[in-house]
Amino acid sequence: MSESDRPAVLLLRERFGSRPFRVSEAVQAGIARTTLHRLRQDGALAAPGRGVLQLPEGGVGLLSGLAVVSARVPCGTICLGSALAHWDLSDEIPAQVHIAVPRGAHRPTIEQPPTRVHVFAPETFGLDRQQARSDADEPFWIYSAERSVVDAIRMSRWVGRDLALHALRRYMTRGGSSPARLAELARELGGAARLQPALEALLS
Repeated sequence: MSESDRPAVLLLRERFGSRPFRVSEAVQAGIARTTLHRLRQDGALAAPGRGVLQLPEGGVGLLSGLAVVSARVPCGTICLGSALAHWDLSDEIPAQVHIAVPRGAHRPTIEQPPTRVHVFAPETFGLDRQQARSDADEPFWIYSAERSVVDAIRMSRWVGRDLALHALRRYMTRGGSSPARLAELARELGGAARLQPALEALLS
């Protein structure tokens, strides 16, 4: 890396730290595309995904795939199997990153890391959407543990009924679990008919 590029790296480190960032974000921060290209060629920037860059000293966390996909899909939310794994509600490591986008939004195709994009209803898309951070302190958007359980139950055809019931069981055995919140979310999301029998079976 040349001395002339050092200020750009310092700016990127100050603005983004260890998290992945989109090329467009770096350009908005004042870094020229030609500079980004040169830094990548020199090894001063890594490219964990298409259109996504990262300072290599940030390391690659266990959950970096979620952050990389979130950087590629800023309007998206990590969901279903990926969200269950993040909240330790599943022992299964998904082969793909599952991310939801609201109906009508751009539905990207992402090959690295392998990603499956789901389309959710726009009127409930933001329900229990929250920001989390990977073990490398990279931010990403994800549904809460409660919504992840409800989504798994009501969309069991996508995650598998056994996995969905296991997630519900594990959630309910934790301290601070709230069946009332699950029921409330299920009503808002249209999944009450599926959740109620599963809850009753666990609580009986």
